[in-house]
Amino acid sequence: MADEYTRAGVAAAIAVGERFGLPTGDPEVLHFKSNVLVRLGSVVARVPGTTLFARPDPAEWLARDVALSKHLTERDVLVVSPTTDPPAGPHFADGLPVTLWHYTPHEPGSTLSPREVAISLFRVHEALADYPGELPELGPVQDLRTLLDRHGPAMGGAAPRLREELERVVAALPAGEARPLHGDAHSGNVVATAAGPCWLDFEDTWRGPLGWDLGVLYAESGPSALAAYPADVAPSSLEPFIALRRLFEVPWRFVIAQRFPERRGEAEAALDRYFRK
Repeated sequence: MADEYTRAGVAAAIAVGERFGLPTGDPEVLHFKSNVLVRLGSVVARVPGTTLFARPDPAEWLARDVALSKHLTERDVLVVSPTTDPPAGPHFADGLPVTLWHYTPHEPGSTLSPREVAISLFRVHEALADYPGELPELGPVQDLRTLLDRHGPAMGGAAPRLREELERVVAALPAGEARPLHGDAHSGNVVATAAGPCWLDFEDTWRGPLGWDLGVLYAESGPSALAAYPADVAPSSLEPFIALRRLFEVPWRFVIAQRFPERRGEAEAALDRYFRK
């Protein structure tokens, strides 16, 4: 049975869909975790789910996703594109922000090669280089601090230790030219379409060192992905960013457990693994 956040997300999607005359008689839930994605005909409504726990103002993140995806679409980069008619939003229903997107046919479960992912990510980076809008400067570092501040008590006394570990990891991050990044460049945010790899989910975009995106890419897809990315980057230079990513996953699992209590054991196991590494 759908939990209250999924039900609220579907209700908000339907309310916005009805507002704009979209077909709402047979809504299809495509995803229900970080965000609730509801297909209404040729449009997909995106509503925050678990991210409601993590973000003080989720509408700001959704608006950023729309603006960046529009920027990339206008530069012929293959991304899931926001609608223009009806406008993409964010719109609001029952206090929840809702954005609207073109449904993008893709091949669920299809595995893109590391080379395809790396080259398509490079195209994203190139097209983001002249993005004129404001973007966060601290990205995952600030997000982690916010998670620990908001959900520290739910982490069973581990929050002080995690805060100390965060500052240790941050101190080891190398300085680098700040540039617009995808921000969450893992395989779940790129899908295989008939036209090629298609990126999505630009909520976490920020201005930071290229090593953050490439660290996520390298940790997941290995040396062949890094070798295919058109830049001379030593794997060793990515280790501090990979360390930050690994740390990020621990508090995030506790946030997930706030919504899905049956997953508390996963969070505690991740915490134990992290400090036993």
